[in-house]
Amino acid sequence: MRKLLLMCCFLIGFTAFARAQGGMRMSAEDRAKQLQTQLKLTDDQTAKVTAIYKAQRAKMDSIRTAANGDRDAMRSAMMPLMKSTNEQVKAVLTPEQATEYEKIQQERMKQMQQRMNGGGGGGN
Repeated sequence: MRKLLLMCCFLIGFTAFARAQGGMRMSAEDRAKQLQTQLKLTDDQTAKVTAIYKAQRAKMDSIRTAANGDRDAMRSAMMPLMKSTNEQVKAVLTPEQATEYEKIQQERMKQMQQRMNGGGGGGN
């Protein structure tokens, strides 16, 4: 249950981040390059992660279309997709990279929760 909540927060955080970037979502290539820098991915790993993110983007777009503005329906449909994507990415990573990937995700969740609870100031 905790992982599901964490994934939900990750999805919301990623969406908020994408919207903060001028309303444009990061491309699969940009997301993979960001991970390449953070986790020191090889070119082969980066290519595999890019393909995973491209497939996720296509599925997310179809979910958005099918939800027709219903955020609850969209969120419930995207949760399994986000979990699957993260598991696929972790499968490409070394154990050390996977551990760091988890830390990055947890930090993003923490930042998102702080923004939601305290307007970005961490007023807990």
